[in-house]
Amino acid sequence: MKIKNIIKGLEVEKIYGSLEKDIKGISYDSRKVGSNYVFVAIEGFESDGHKYIDQAIEKGATALVVTKDIKVDEENITVIKVKDTRDSLARISSNFYGNPSEKMKLIGVTGTNGKTSITYLVKSILEKANMKIGIIGTMGSVIGDELFNTSNTTPESLLIQEYLYHMIEEETKACVMEVSSHSLDLKRVEYCNFDIGIFTNLSRDHLDYHNTIENYFNAKLKLFYMTNKCNIINIDDIYGRRIVEETKDLDISTITYGIVEKATIYATDIEYHLNGVDFKLNTPKGSIDILFNIPGEFSVYNALAAASCAYYYGIGLNTIKEGLQSVKGIKGRFEIVPTNRDFSVIIDFAHTPDGLEKVLTTIRQFSEGRVVAVFGAGGNRDRTKRPIMGETVGKYADFLIVTSDNPRHEEPGRIVDDVIEGVKKVNKNYIKIVDRKEAIEYAIKNARSKDIILLAGKGHETYTIIGDEVLPFDERQIVLDILKKMEK
Repeated sequence: MKIKNIIKGLEVEKIYGSLEKDIKGISYDSRKVGSNYVFVAIEGFESDGHKYIDQAIEKGATALVVTKDIKVDEENITVIKVKDTRDSLARISSNFYGNPSEKMKLIGVTGTNGKTSITYLVKSILEKANMKIGIIGTMGSVIGDELFNTSNTTPESLLIQEYLYHMIEEETKACVMEVSSHSLDLKRVEYCNFDIGIFTNLSRDHLDYHNTIENYFNAKLKLFYMTNKCNIINIDDIYGRRIVEETKDLDISTITYGIVEKATIYATDIEYHLNGVDFKLNTPKGSIDILFNIPGEFSVYNALAAASCAYYYGIGLNTIKEGLQSVKGIKGRFEIVPTNRDFSVIIDFAHTPDGLEKVLTTIRQFSEGRVVAVFGAGGNRDRTKRPIMGETVGKYADFLIVTSDNPRHEEPGRIVDDVIEGVKKVNKNYIKIVDRKEAIEYAIKNARSKDIILLAGKGHETYTIIGDEVLPFDERQIVLDILKKMEK
């Protein structure tokens, strides 16, 4: 593709050199540049791409997109100066891959909790309606029958457009994407043609980046000004109600869902139990009973969000029911590990005060013995939420084991102490075991009859991050290994 076609729609300040060159690829990482590539120099949090221009040229870049006035010695290099290279990367990536989001149904899901579960529920329902579905999200990207790992909930714009392009190649009809607040703020999803935006909820998270809850909300809000057809909003959430109010003049549809407030799609006759939740799904076109396989009130909300999306697309209630009920579980989301003992182990991704409260109150609905929580807080993240997490878990768990969880570049013991500051306010029944594997082993070896052990924070992750190292750490396997060792 020629440069002149790649930069269509770009807000260009200056151009030096030819726009007739054929381009074979795009990169914002100088190490990944190939022959006849465009190199986009992004000013990041830790490094500035402009420092690596010479390296990019050596690797074969023949065009540069920059925000600074630069000088290059090679005459055959085209330099395109723009105001914002993040926005430019999103634009040229979409152009390069043929604007793939315009050729499919694209559904964005944002909110603090529930994004991953909703993407898989939407996928299940739409597949029952004979649509081929792709996913981009926390647990990776699903293209055809393959799963591709990604380092971020929402990848960089270049990778998003590449994934969407390959989905089109696989004749995918729709993609459901987790849209993080970071991705919205950093323009990773610019020039994505969203049919639908789904809002789950909003609670304290990522304040290490956004600084205030209002900034966090405003980042999420951006998605609902990007959608072209319908916004689907949890009306029971205070921020959901704000989104409905702030977007009421947009020329698109709005579907609300909920349990408490008056909503378009809502649940009644809810019955909670250990192996799931039963409820009646109510829509303007009728009602149907759902036997959902994942426990908890949060699961009802997730199911309602997915059902609302299917409802907008005109999918019938029986197909919605079939799609929801066919999901037996989602990895790392209230995942019950088989122990063949008289106690239970549940793995869940909950890593915010609100998420922890939701999963623990769900467990409380059917617990007969103690609720034992093994949890910690991530390093190099919002430190202020750590004691709040500790206090939240302390309110709902009978016994707490405070441990490590992806300490990154922080000292693990200090993180644990931050969490314990909150625990001590409400609960004296806790122990500090910094090594997470030892903490899990302690919980299992000291389990009593009918106890429920919650391993919170890592969920689907099969690794732990210590410093710059990503080390294997699969909690499911660890639990099974401990149980097997106890049999000897």
